[in-house]
Amino acid sequence: QVQLVESGGGLVQAGGSLRLSCAASGFTFSNYGMGWFRQAPGKEREFVAAIRWSGSTIYSADSVKARFTISRDNAKSTVYLEMNSLKPEDTAVYQCARSRDLGVAIQYVNYNYWGQGTQVTVSS
Repeated sequence: QVQLVESGGGLVQAGGSLRLSCAASGFTFSNYGMGWFRQAPGKEREFVAAIRWSGSTIYSADSVKARFTISRDNAKSTVYLEMNSLKPEDTAVYQCARSRDLGVAIQYVNYNYWGQGTQVTVSS
């Protein structure tokens, strides 16, 4: 079955960096776009970044565009989110998700499998 397992979250001071990983299994990873979303307490799920199956097309939310980088390694069936210059408002549970096809998408309804999430906490 499809599994997405995130890792790399934790507690970091403002201005610091973290690298999230999402290990995928149970499907042909290179056939699908992947995305990262986040949800802070009391807030709606928010799109962070997405990457096409080949890595050739990337979308990022304006709030993270200059600070976060999504990438993927199809040989390792893993998608990454490199997060730099972290701010307290980046605090959230971060989830990776598999797109319904090989493209990129911003709306969460276009993703049909989700990881359990990893907590990122940024202290001021």
